[in-house]
Amino acid sequence: MKQGHTRYRPSGRQLALAVMLSLGGSGAFAQEEHGGAGDLAKAAQNPIADLISLPFQNNFNFNVGPHNQLQDILNIQPVIPIHLDQDWNLITRWITPVISQPPLTITGDREFGLGDINPSFFFSPKQPTHGLIWGIGPTFVFPSGTDKTLTQGKYSIGPSFVAVVNEGPWLFGVLINNVWSFAGRSNRPDVNQMLVQPFVNYNFPGGWYLTSSPIVTANWEADHGERWTVPVGGGFGRVFRIDKQPVNAQLSAYYNVVKPTDGADWQLRAQLTFLFPEKAQPAVAHRR
Repeated sequence: MKQGHTRYRPSGRQLALAVMLSLGGSGAFAQEEHGGAGDLAKAAQNPIADLISLPFQNNFNFNVGPHNQLQDILNIQPVIPIHLDQDWNLITRWITPVISQPPLTITGDREFGLGDINPSFFFSPKQPTHGLIWGIGPTFVFPSGTDKTLTQGKYSIGPSFVAVVNEGPWLFGVLINNVWSFAGRSNRPDVNQMLVQPFVNYNFPGGWYLTSSPIVTANWEADHGERWTVPVGGGFGRVFRIDKQPVNAQLSAYYNVVKPTDGADWQLRAQLTFLFPEKAQPAVAHRR
């Protein structure tokens, strides 16, 4: 459905404000003990941790389209681990984007609605393999967009892989996938896209951390000069408690050194994640 930009924009601002207020903390927050907050921070940073979480990630993409306007994408991406047996977990991740899309043509209108849902499933051993935490499995894209400008119009599938290393205060790794379309609207282009997301985090006592997690994408169906989006940047975050609820708040910025013609120049990413650890002990002891 169509909706003016000013009507949707406050929700993104409110999320960013909530993140920044959370990072600052207040007397109303019951602070984690230093060790517990640090361990929970590492679990929150691990995309295949044995930890239920509910992230709300708002991406402000600046100077998008022919009029250099703001694109706002709120990704709701719950992570739910399933214990298959004593050796293996199945980590499920669902990314549901809610998009405020600027007009892509001179005569077009801004659109607001649901984008294409992207579930991923990672089979991951409960114990690290020679110090490496890893997971592998399929990822899907469903054409659930509520407007033609918010969807690729194709069903896509492909492999996805995550590798994570936890060394002292450092936690780093990479997530990579590639999807190909196999069904959908015949009048829409085929899909052949890769995503590579390296991530590196340095954790301080008390739940504070520095982070860099750029999302590099390649559209193999596009012309060579329009194929890549390559951002650089980073930010900071903190894991703490609001009453008894652990949360992870993060703020970061990325500049696209390579981008398609109408792609964003840079991105501000604000994320608030609700964490639901099963036990009080460190959530990463048996395994980002």
